[in-house]
Amino acid sequence: MWRRAATAATAAVSGAIGRRPCLPMSSSAGAMKSISASSAVNSMLLRSLKEHYLEVSRMTPPPKVNPPSPFTVMKGSMGTDGPVLSRTFNDEDITIYVTRLATILPGGIAEDEGTDDDINQLFLHVSVWKPQQYDSLHFLCGLYPDAVGIHSVSLRSNSEASGLVVASKYSGPVFEELSEKVRDRLHSYINERGINESLFPFLQAWLYVKDHRNLARWFKSVGTFISQEKSLKNPSGS
Repeated sequence: MWRRAATAATAAVSGAIGRRPCLPMSSSAGAMKSISASSAVNSMLLRSLKEHYLEVSRMTPPPKVNPPSPFTVMKGSMGTDGPVLSRTFNDEDITIYVTRLATILPGGIAEDEGTDDDINQLFLHVSVWKPQQYDSLHFLCGLYPDAVGIHSVSLRSNSEASGLVVASKYSGPVFEELSEKVRDRLHSYINERGINESLFPFLQAWLYVKDHRNLARWFKSVGTFISQEKSLKNPSGS
């Protein structure tokens, strides 16, 4: 009874606005199958993301390591790409950024030697700033458990030295082409300011914790995005 009434009403409306082309019956079924397949994919992906998130969250952090004195940890450094450590030396302000070697040279040493040594090869970006100077002295160094080596030395404006950016002017000679005497003096310069292998234990542990926090945050954020996709597309729930 109700179906016949609905059919009659539909016919009346169709007659008033003109006949519309009919869609193949398979279109509706295909759409339903597509929605069903998409939901299944989303469910499997969300389950996998949750499993990996829980696995990362359960990882045991390394023992707490303090930076060598007089370096202090920059506030908020764990959640940003800014400097990690800072100190003063006479009238100088010194800041240190750190990255993995594999981040600077993707597809290089890490692929050839495996991933076990990735965290044992760090890059330091050291900025030495004096209040009366427009430029900062910038050292790019390789940090290892038993050594530190300078890759380049350049002068940068303070705005450039405040982040990991490419210098806008002459970046200095190739470090290996400098005389041995000059290279030794520059190594002595940074060592006097505490830039040496004593930084390695703390920075290694710091990067380990940061990498795992970022990974856990990534799993959670991607899962949240996918799980909210339906409600964002259809906020009324219809």
